[in-house]
Amino acid sequence: MSTLASSVRIIDVALGARSYPVWIGPGLLADTARWRAMLRGRHALVISNTTVAPLYLDRVAEGLDGLHWSPFLIDDGEAHKTFANVGRALEALAQLGATRDACVVALGGGVVGDLAGFSAACWMRGIDFIQMPTTLLSMVDSSVGGKTGVNLPAGKNLVGAFHQPRAVVADIDTLATLPDREYRAGLAEVVKGAAIGDAAFFAWLEQHAEALNARETAPLIEAIARKVHYKAGVVARDETEQGERALLNLGHTFGHALETAGKYTALLHGEGVAVGMLLAAKLSERLGMSEVGDTARLHRLLETLGLPTAIPRGMDPEQLLALMRLDKKNLAGTLRLILWRGVGSAEIVSGVSETDVMAVLEAATH
Repeated sequence: MSTLASSVRIIDVALGARSYPVWIGPGLLADTARWRAMLRGRHALVISNTTVAPLYLDRVAEGLDGLHWSPFLIDDGEAHKTFANVGRALEALAQLGATRDACVVALGGGVVGDLAGFSAACWMRGIDFIQMPTTLLSMVDSSVGGKTGVNLPAGKNLVGAFHQPRAVVADIDTLATLPDREYRAGLAEVVKGAAIGDAAFFAWLEQHAEALNARETAPLIEAIARKVHYKAGVVARDETEQGERALLNLGHTFGHALETAGKYTALLHGEGVAVGMLLAAKLSERLGMSEVGDTARLHRLLETLGLPTAIPRGMDPEQLLALMRLDKKNLAGTLRLILWRGVGSAEIVSGVSETDVMAVLEAATH
């Protein structure tokens, strides 16, 4: 891949005084002059995991030369996005002597980014952090928008804070070491953005699915940039998810229930979103909101991209519905889901009948 600066796409998340750039392109971790300027103090804690750190920590370390910094590593996987690890990260900041102008650097995927951002939000009631996503899923979704948090045994992301980064450094060279399953899981979030609000982008994905499967550079940068541009606009209009931003959760109520039921090991987050989107499409079809052809297009695209489209064997519809009742979008004890009226047109639907949800879950588990 080329490392020319001219190949870097820049998307601004417009939040007034808290606006920040998202840089997308090759060679960005080594482009230390670009991101080092975002660090305002003398202290930095680099939070990463045991898979990513051996690959990329050295590049980041070069940019931190002259600062008082240390690494903090967690094990790889969603199961490690816990309060216990946040506590350990805060102790690491204390050991570092981190002051209010310190910065947390998140080097890794969504788990690292969520935990690092939440730790930064907690330390001295909020310090800077920089997102350096190394997975496709985190580049196109979790690194942008300021959602941070940790999981509880009762459910995913039930504890967290909105805390925007200073910058997002999406170096696509890191995708070269990303396992195929993780890469495909990221494509699910790209599809989700198109399914929610951009029918033309959905058609583009249908046309370029094989190029994306092959990880061709130009289509990959284009797909990341289009998804980030869409999400940045939504975040700028509704930062704390009072309305429109909830649409970004298409498939998530189903998907989070699937992830939790599988103890965060049966499905990756993007895989849960893929199955969840299809279940949401089937529910929309059942409620007369969309056509069977819309569901078929989504099913076909997900399959072409190598993503799962079925509930894993052995999962109980009653347990999944119980987990869905815990979703943060629910109001007054009733299910509030993101459904669609076809490709590119999602909406928030309150008071969804549990009977209809159960019918969809049961049909998908047989």
